[in-house]
Amino acid sequence: MSYHETIIRVRFNEIDSYRIAWHGHYVSWMEEGRNDLAGRFGLDAEQIAGAGYLAPVVALDLKFKRTIRFGEELRIRTALRPTKTATLDFTSSIIGGDGSLSASGRTLHVLTTLTGELVYQMPQLLVDRLRLLQTYLGAA
Repeated sequence: MSYHETIIRVRFNEIDSYRIAWHGHYVSWMEEGRNDLAGRFGLDAEQIAGAGYLAPVVALDLKFKRTIRFGEELRIRTALRPTKTATLDFTSSIIGGDGSLSASGRTLHVLTTLTGELVYQMPQLLVDRLRLLQTYLGAA
């Protein structure tokens, strides 16, 4: 599976008293990569809401491999795993400035109505957008 890459630089406010990136920021970086990819295909949070749905995170997995430091350029590699349900399953790899894997993670999102009722079948509008995203990832 291919991926979309978002480049960010670690800011001073993202480091902690140990002089390394605070662990909570890794989730934000994953979100930045996810929204960069999804937004290109009408699938970021606002665009999904505009279509009449929400996609809240119901599972988050994150594994830390290597510390990250101030000023380091990171590559957030984001992919979307195909599912058979009304869910979005994003994977992320955070690659450090030296090219090594710093962290890997996953977020699982369920689809709901705007009032929070579960949707069990992906609406055709979102199916079409997901197909474009998957085509992009296959060609990237």
